[in-house]
Amino acid sequence: MLDTQSENKNVASHAAAYFSAHEIQAYYGESYIVQNVSMTVHEGEILALLGRNGAGKTSTLRAIARLDSPALHHGEIWLDHNPLHSMRAYQASQCGVALVPEDRRIIQGLTVEENIKLAQIEKPIGWSLERIYELFPRLGERRKQEGTTLSGGEQQMLAIGRALARDIKLLLLDEPYEGLAPVIVHEIEKTLHLIREQGITTIIVEQNAVAALNLADRAIILDTGQVVFDGTAKAILENEDLRHEYLAI
Repeated sequence: MLDTQSENKNVASHAAAYFSAHEIQAYYGESYIVQNVSMTVHEGEILALLGRNGAGKTSTLRAIARLDSPALHHGEIWLDHNPLHSMRAYQASQCGVALVPEDRRIIQGLTVEENIKLAQIEKPIGWSLERIYELFPRLGERRKQEGTTLSGGEQQMLAIGRALARDIKLLLLDEPYEGLAPVIVHEIEKTLHLIREQGITTIIVEQNAVAALNLADRAIILDTGQVVFDGTAKAILENEDLRHEYLAI
């Protein structure tokens, strides 16, 4: 694995960082998708999880969020001293994990406001409607509009706002810029900076690697399910050979 400064970080104990994962493995059928992936992320930090298609990025997010059968996952995952690896998805959610998937999963037939309120049926409750509308004024303007009729960028805002409606500690974003115009990407980026200021830790998977690297503090590159780089986002931006070999940019 290429390493700039953090070889020891990959095997740090869960007590050393706000979020840590040690040797995550994920299987789908006979396919070994995620192979001993380790990482640490500190409170309020943004980590970009990068790699070519099929590198295991989304599978890593699903393992963290506990979305698949525990039998398909191995390794230790800790968030604020809570052992996510021993939990089901609903328990991980209660501990503060929120995944915004690539397809956003806006619920058909519900308004913008109803989509957000649905996330607050059970505790712990996070941001109020007013605070979410302050962050995303467009959602406030369209609160009575059916969520699935929003534009792609507005649906992404709704998906993030719905996540914030829970009391979250770790935000997992899977391809948040997919299909969005550059001006909307910039608006989402500004939002993620504001979220970071609230102390929420974020892991972002994004094919627009340059945009993700400009946003992130640190980055991990996966290749065929394995970590090949763990270091600063700046180090990748300054290393043309690394970007070309693993990110095709």
